[in-house]
Amino acid sequence: MPEAVIVAACRTAIGTSFKGTLSRTPAGDLATTVVEEVVRRSTLPVEVFDDLVLGEVMQGGGDLARYVALTAGLPSVSGLAHQRQCASSLSAVQTAAAGIRAGMDNAIIAGGAESISTAPKMFQQLPDSDEPVRWMPPSHPATPETPADDMSITVGWNTARLAGISREDMDAWALRSHQRAVAAIDAGHFTDQIVPVEVAGPDGNKVLFEVDEHPRRNTTLERLGGLKPLHPEIDGFSITAGNSSGINDAAAALVLTSDTLAAERGLSPLGVVRSWASVGVDPLRTGLAPIEAIPKALKRAGLSLSDVALFEINEAFAAVPIAACRELDLDPEIVNISGSGCSLGHPVAATGARMITTLLSDLRRRGGGIGVAALCAGGGMASAIVVETV
Repeated sequence: MPEAVIVAACRTAIGTSFKGTLSRTPAGDLATTVVEEVVRRSTLPVEVFDDLVLGEVMQGGGDLARYVALTAGLPSVSGLAHQRQCASSLSAVQTAAAGIRAGMDNAIIAGGAESISTAPKMFQQLPDSDEPVRWMPPSHPATPETPADDMSITVGWNTARLAGISREDMDAWALRSHQRAVAAIDAGHFTDQIVPVEVAGPDGNKVLFEVDEHPRRNTTLERLGGLKPLHPEIDGFSITAGNSSGINDAAAALVLTSDTLAAERGLSPLGVVRSWASVGVDPLRTGLAPIEAIPKALKRAGLSLSDVALFEINEAFAAVPIAACRELDLDPEIVNISGSGCSLGHPVAATGARMITTLLSDLRRRGGGIGVAALCAGGGMASAIVVETV
């Protein structure tokens, strides 16, 4: 069976939605930028690629991947849209790896893009109304404890309650996330990952956006502790904007090939995809779902938690990685070492590919080994992937 290896990876810097540098840049433009760059980095000719798989969540449907194949100069490459909520681009990479390991494909571009700033507004015509109303496709049947339109309750608050995580625990995790992200930026650890995006500044002049803008350099425990709960009407509610992920815009992409093709082309892989797994749980337990997905993915690779050098567990809410660390007995010092959702942000459909890109870079910088990236996803899901670098 061929191995699926990652031979190139890149991402944009992550913008803050609505008020940030990328707020006027559509998802298609962000995706085109990273796809063009990752193909360039791979050094592979266009005719080698079998497919382009892109995660998209908030962009209204359609097939962003095929659109990008055309705008990026890959007219012979088909396009597949992937939707697994927050895990969409992680699943795009899994789908690419599956095609390669099955021997059906030799080279695939996989990733995701999200521009929440420019996402379309959707409406629904109700049977007994003459006026359409704002609408989003629900990730699950709503209940009072699991509203489909408020993840601060469905994921953040329920995870904190079920796992016994305090406001202080979450604020402390969020602070460390910002500190780690800022340290990674200052050390230049993201520089090779990021492809600059040329955008129009407020004055109309072109600027290059190339540094993540969501991390807060000057945040403190006192500032985080002073933020109001998002639902003060709920007794004890402890989820705030500070211990939640950001609302963000970005794109990320990777090139996966068979190990045979990589060897024939003289490519040095960044890493190999060892295994992956996805799980479904009661939506009430969405934030706890990575606790099931991570061991399942590792077992499929014949590995255990003790074999893992680094973890990326998305901070959709700080409660999610805290719960995973406690339940799986993970050392927090090897979890999200370069920041995550609370600091870098969570550009939904791009986050999984961003995490893999960062994980590969961090592993290689620290001497290689096994890495795991995992996300919970709306509707009571989670997905995890296991990669290895040398």
